[in-house]
Amino acid sequence: MKKVLILTAGFGEGHNAAARNLRDALELVSDDVQVEVLDLFESTYGRLNTLVKQAHLGVVRYAPTLWRGIFSLLDHVSVADSGLTGLTRLRTALGDVLRVTQPDCVVSTYPAYAPLIKELFRDHSEKPFRFVTIVTDSISVNAAWHRAPSDAFVVANRPTATVLHHAGVPAERIHPLGFPVSPQFAAPGIMPCPLENDGPVKLLYVINHGKKKCGKVLDRLLENERVHLTITTGRDAELKAELQDRFRAFDGRVQVLGWTNQMPALMLSHHVLIGKAGGAVVQEAIAARCPMIINQIIPGQETGNAQLIQQLGLGLVADRNREVPGIVEDAFAKKARLWHEWRANLLKHSHPDAALRIAELILKQCVDAGGWSKFAPQPVQALPDASAPAVPTIVDGTAARRSLLCDFHIHSNYSDGSLTVPELVDFYGPRGFDCICITDHLADPRRVIGKLSKLSNLVLAESQLEEYFEVLDRERRRAWRKYGMLVLSGIEFNKDGLTKKSSAHLLGIDMQMPIASALDLPETIAQLHAQGALAVASHPHVFKSEWGKNTLYLWENQDEFAPLLDAWEIANRNDIFAPVGLKRLPFIANSDFHKPKHIYSWKTLLQCEKDPEAIKTCIRRNEHVSITLYREGGLLPMASREKRPAAEFKLARETDLAAGRLLAAGA
Repeated sequence: MKKVLILTAGFGEGHNAAARNLRDALELVSDDVQVEVLDLFESTYGRLNTLVKQAHLGVVRYAPTLWRGIFSLLDHVSVADSGLTGLTRLRTALGDVLRVTQPDCVVSTYPAYAPLIKELFRDHSEKPFRFVTIVTDSISVNAAWHRAPSDAFVVANRPTATVLHHAGVPAERIHPLGFPVSPQFAAPGIMPCPLENDGPVKLLYVINHGKKKCGKVLDRLLENERVHLTITTGRDAELKAELQDRFRAFDGRVQVLGWTNQMPALMLSHHVLIGKAGGAVVQEAIAARCPMIINQIIPGQETGNAQLIQQLGLGLVADRNREVPGIVEDAFAKKARLWHEWRANLLKHSHPDAALRIAELILKQCVDAGGWSKFAPQPVQALPDASAPAVPTIVDGTAARRSLLCDFHIHSNYSDGSLTVPELVDFYGPRGFDCICITDHLADPRRVIGKLSKLSNLVLAESQLEEYFEVLDRERRRAWRKYGMLVLSGIEFNKDGLTKKSSAHLLGIDMQMPIASALDLPETIAQLHAQGALAVASHPHVFKSEWGKNTLYLWENQDEFAPLLDAWEIANRNDIFAPVGLKRLPFIANSDFHKPKHIYSWKTLLQCEKDPEAIKTCIRRNEHVSITLYREGGLLPMASREKRPAAEFKLARETDLAAGRLLAAGA
């Protein structure tokens, strides 16, 4: 089994996107590889790292001239020369992770790791692993990327390869394989959007910070009746609502979206992308063969991205946003001659399979690794064997049963959670969970609080439901392949009233398809049951140890709903609702996960087969169901439906790798 460690940092989305996409590609290319993605800045510095990221984002947004100066300073002063002794903690953490994981290849998508590795192994003639740097910038490459050595530098294009070679990097170490965009771009049959004669011109307009006053530009674009416009507003729900109201009269010509992780599909289905020169966005547009009109450039690394678009003839740069409509008119004039030139150039320079090709390079590097056996032996925690049972057997009378660690109430950043769906999979998977259900909020739009929550971007939008279920299905397959963990699709239906006794939250667990939000509770439950899903009362009683909005409607009306519901949450986060147990109602326990520290909370233990139908049957019958407190280093079982001694359910399982402990400490 080859072991690859990918190091990233959250200072710009391009670094994390490259790391995630490369991980997915490695797992597609080979079944004989174990991949870990770590942000050691986050796990080492925790809240301080969050503050630094916020400061970095603020400088980039509000003081671009200052950022230009910082970028230039970093280009001339190395980490070692700058006197930044605060990175000692990071270097120590990196050394610990390397000793524990003993990777065959280390891949960095952020430039700060290379000098740290150089320092860690300065007294050795060679490293016990190969080191690959993925340069996420184009042309305007900061010297921080190549000041410390790597066994291989992967760059997105030949102009960037030339820049690195002129900076002194040996040509044989430079690999212009492309930017590791999502492997979705390389799926069989994927083709860019064709342009039909006199057909619609489909524009994708991505609004970024500083471009909110774009109404007049959008109005001018729509003066051309051929133009069909898709606008994304990110997490600015107020702007989304404003634009939806502004363009309501344009029927099917305008679609306004909020935050989405379906940008690859959107780029492939549009003729032109209009947006800022971000590293990941530019490279995704190139992979989708979607010409780009750049209307915003942050000085520094984005300068090179814009230069790349101009230099290779893949689109144009607008000096001012008001120039965009004119550029669009020129692009599609004279039978769209200019647009066809852009598309032809993109076909020559696009590498939609770049992540797969980089993955193959990394696997070859693993073969050439020097090996850890040459280094002094140190106590090393073994990596888990994905093929081995994650939990020891538990004695139930004379029969041995398999105990499953489950969490059925988890929120992603589709609603008010802090992690993406893939990040949740990679958070729960290494901790040995057998089954999780992701249950983002869906608010009832008929209720006042539902209307307000939609404006806050803290709930799923109806327009996102199809995308949400597609992402969950994709991650379900990856979670099973990588961790042997079941991922179920779910929704938390928010039926919020103005008082706690008129409010109810209902979990739908293992849903096969979306259900409309504007249904009464009995009808929602009936539709859940019709598709084989569970209907569970979420936090039905009064919170004591955690702040939370009490939702008591189901409890106050239990005579009506107890016959309809499959289970009630007897424990949520750090609260345990004793009245549920006293009523002898069927129960489960969940974390109500929103951020990493919530992992340390109540969970469900089931003794059944690791199969969705077996799990649901176990919960419905409420037999062999236990709850447990999950804590660092193991589980603390506390209660059982069958009221057997807690000692029978004691588990002795280490659930975290050293890297996982670092992440938990940072959270």
